[in-house]
Amino acid sequence: MSQLEDMRIFAEAVEAQSFTAAAERLGLSKQFVSKRIAALEKRLGARLLLRSTRQLRATDLGLAYHERVRRILEEVDAAEQLITSQTAAPRGLLRLSAPMSFATLHLGALIPAFMQRHPEVTVELELNDRTVDLIGEGYDMAVRIGTLADSSLIARPIATVQLITCASPDYLRRRGTPSAPDELAAHACLTYGHASRMEWSYRVGERVRKVSVSGPMRANNGEMLRDAAIAGLGITSLPDFIVVDALADGRLLAVLEAFRPEGFTVHAVYPQHRQSSLLVRAFSDFLVEQFGAAAPRRS
Repeated sequence: MSQLEDMRIFAEAVEAQSFTAAAERLGLSKQFVSKRIAALEKRLGARLLLRSTRQLRATDLGLAYHERVRRILEEVDAAEQLITSQTAAPRGLLRLSAPMSFATLHLGALIPAFMQRHPEVTVELELNDRTVDLIGEGYDMAVRIGTLADSSLIARPIATVQLITCASPDYLRRRGTPSAPDELAAHACLTYGHASRMEWSYRVGERVRKVSVSGPMRANNGEMLRDAAIAGLGITSLPDFIVVDALADGRLLAVLEAFRPEGFTVHAVYPQHRQSSLLVRAFSDFLVEQFGAAAPRRS
């Protein structure tokens, strides 16, 4: 077993916080992973991991070693990808993070199509709406919606979404239709997220204005809010890809259309060291092909 492979096993164990999970990712046995890390610690003469029945965590020395090991492994992977990308077809594991609703509604069909086009590719998909640490958590790519914070990530636009304020016909008959954003204060609003103060943005004249909203339901899932709005619980503001079908068949009606702000861009984002990866490039190309968006840029 090479020193480099021992480093890779150690890095996986630290990131997974589990010998079992690291073994599954690497296709090895738990016993083999434990044995190799013990051999690594013996060779270095230092305790790198603290083991217990419930938790595996790195020591201070282990964390420092992991930081350097991860950079070494990334450089090795980038060097190999630079060569293989010139001649080989995409292959290997793509670790991808994406927002729950967008992935469910759009990526559910696209990922199998991509894998059928490239049969040597496997995908590990994590669905959640938090902003993951791509480098620290070992992701190759993430799909993100909205304004991106300044970072060293590469961001490639793949689609644009609009926020639609809408409610059921029954709710609007009972409570009336707001004609201006300020009138939302008198309405039951179904809001996304868990902040103590909720604000929705609208374009009033040449400016974007935030208005405070409140109501009987908050959730961190857009489809739940859509269904609550269809049931007549209130007004909601959601991305068009979540409500498009309900708008088309009349279960929801759009309001405040004249005040709709600019749309949000959906990006495929990935670390700079992954831009030479044939697999990452192939999947981002595929998303652009499917959604019909533009060239990459720095976030």
